[in-house]
Amino acid sequence: MKPRIDGRLPWAALALALVCALQLAALVNTPTRHLPAQIALRLAPGESAALGRAELAAPRADARQFLVRRDMEGRWWLRNTHPAQPAMLLRGEARQATGTLPLAAGQRLQLGAARFEVLEADAGRVLLRGAGHQWEYDGAHLERDGAAQPSCPDAGAGARMLALWNRIVPGFLDAPRPVSAGGYLYCGNRLAAPGLEAGAVSLLRAANDGFALQVRGSQPVPVSNAHGWQDAATREHLLDGVDTIVIGRSRLGVDIAGAILHLRPGGQVALFAQPRTELAPSLAWTWIERSLWQFAMPSPAAWVAGIAAALLAGLAGLRRGAIPRAAAGAAITGLAALLLVMQRGGQAPGVGWALVVAWAALWYALLWPRRTLLLGAVAVLLLGAGLLVQLELGLGARHTAWLRQVETSCVLLGAGLPAGLLLLHGVARAEVSRGATEWLLVTLALLALAGLLLQVAFGDETGVFDFQPVEFAKLALAALSAHCLALASGSQGRGGWQAWLRALAPMLLFLLLLAVALVQVDDYSPLLLLLVWATASLLAWCLASGRRRAAGLLGAACCAVLAGAMALQALGPSLGAAGFYTERFQVWADPGAHPHTGQQMLLGARAVSEGGWLGMDGLLGLATLGQSAGEALRIPAVQDDFAPSFLLNRHGLLGALLLWTLQALLLGALLHAAACGWRAGAAAKDFRRAWLGRFQCFFLCGGAAFLAGHFLLSWGTNLALFPIMGQPMSFLSAGGSHLLFFICPLLAFGMASIQSLEPSTEISSCRSMSNTKS
Repeated sequence: MKPRIDGRLPWAALALALVCALQLAALVNTPTRHLPAQIALRLAPGESAALGRAELAAPRADARQFLVRRDMEGRWWLRNTHPAQPAMLLRGEARQATGTLPLAAGQRLQLGAARFEVLEADAGRVLLRGAGHQWEYDGAHLERDGAAQPSCPDAGAGARMLALWNRIVPGFLDAPRPVSAGGYLYCGNRLAAPGLEAGAVSLLRAANDGFALQVRGSQPVPVSNAHGWQDAATREHLLDGVDTIVIGRSRLGVDIAGAILHLRPGGQVALFAQPRTELAPSLAWTWIERSLWQFAMPSPAAWVAGIAAALLAGLAGLRRGAIPRAAAGAAITGLAALLLVMQRGGQAPGVGWALVVAWAALWYALLWPRRTLLLGAVAVLLLGAGLLVQLELGLGARHTAWLRQVETSCVLLGAGLPAGLLLLHGVARAEVSRGATEWLLVTLALLALAGLLLQVAFGDETGVFDFQPVEFAKLALAALSAHCLALASGSQGRGGWQAWLRALAPMLLFLLLLAVALVQVDDYSPLLLLLVWATASLLAWCLASGRRRAAGLLGAACCAVLAGAMALQALGPSLGAAGFYTERFQVWADPGAHPHTGQQMLLGARAVSEGGWLGMDGLLGLATLGQSAGEALRIPAVQDDFAPSFLLNRHGLLGALLLWTLQALLLGALLHAAACGWRAGAAAKDFRRAWLGRFQCFFLCGGAAFLAGHFLLSWGTNLALFPIMGQPMSFLSAGGSHLLFFICPLLAFGMASIQSLEPSTEISSCRSMSNTKS
């Protein structure tokens, strides 16, 4: 059956074509840039050379980062002379930081004014003697003279819970906790060392099942062994067997050929307008021109990943019976998976090819439904606008790292959106039973819980293993809670212990998300994001179930919270005792009095004011497409949390107003689809259709609440309406996990939901109302 074309399609197609044309114009207008493909250092035996930011084309390196020498036997040695910026030496899978020293029995450590001796160090524990006590550390907790130390006075609830957990569980379930040395306080996992800055030195379990001393900062930490005393952070490392040196986000491939040390820059590499620079006589660069369309032959692993992804997406799409449409979605998914594996394997193709995949995914999503959906049209425009901003940042940066971020966004969009549309619509058409759906939701919740536990145990606030489980957990939480609310709103819910389990499952996931926010994230934005979601979900349930009074009280409480937040800005400088959150409010209230901690807000405000109504160029950014991003690049996290500031600087307030309109339309489309789902469920004559309509209603409301929370927090941060809060702008900021695990599934679910409920008379009436309004 051929798709029917309504009046929306030409306008939506024209708008999307304009966005794609702007992206192509940015590529075409980008000036030529050059970078070193290889750095050759020639040294005679006994000679040495200092290498730094200029010599290595590594933007995050110090001016004199390394001292490289060649001894009289011809071996190459490297010393990190700037301990505040440690480097990583890779030998295959083995990793060794320049500021990390493996502990062994017999070593003596001079930590400030305190001296410690390593009595024993093996895979299970390390035993120290010093400061009049004997210390034992097993990777999780520190004992002084055989007894655990009391918790530190400033320890938060998360640290206290982890300490209690490690005391009561078996050893194999311990959560790793490093020992922090420095300061004057013995408590928890702290080792007092007068004269040493607190947190400058840590003891932790190493990757090789041993223990290591990790030094941060420039304060010397002498260590004595059979060769005498040496600073742990600036000792020499033999380069034999080292294949990669990592400094910041730059990677230097290492190849030793006698008297010449060859370094191959990768990752974050500085760009130059002309292929020339002043170098020492012992250094020579081999130049290449940055290509936006380069492509290497994919590896066998990349071919396997691409073919497997295409087959899986194609099988999901065949359930629909539309073979050409399923084949197109499978081809886009497979190509995106191919490019993703190439990128992860160091064979990243040019950004032009990644954009081609993203364009195919956007057009596929726009043309996928039988009738053009407002939700789909607005979503693809927001995705296209976000890719345009990321592309401008990448092309306008002075190094190559930010261009990799837009490449990642493009391939993840190409993999996630078509596959999600095919899979979810195939599941909807397959008439999956409620029991199977419950098992699927339980599986999603268990995966989310496992990801959060991995982040607590092995990761930090940036995630674990290069992804952020919090984004997938938000999706699982919204889906599981929607199922529970759908059952509670109907008359077919079963009582007893099964009902309790349904109620406790989303509550457990919610509490774990709160715990991760408290333990891992040094910010309060996740708490506010969860509060927005919980309030919106409760409000939707009250309105859907006819509890008007409760909905009114909840709305009044929200207004009171907003009024309290406005009052806090006036009270900012007098908020009482010092602390992290208090400092955030003080910086927000008077950023000029805190120029260092308020740098992000001050630079962002400057970029916004410079943009004006029509952008820096006075033409809504059209004259600066593909050109240098200018001083806006100095804003910390401009590619993430402060991407709206760059948008306002480059495209002006009128461009931001257009984006606000699209964001409001997206939220309205999600809520409209949710209302139609509720009406379809109320009008259904069988329980499954009724449950499905209620589930779609609450899930779309929850997803819209999360998106609204991201929009609210990000705009509030960039426009100085709220204190600085680290939340990316959905669709606009560079965030692969947020795009793949939350935005793409939510959009695919919304579009598939409207399609699955299309035969319903309520949905038809909703469509008629929507077409009349448009």
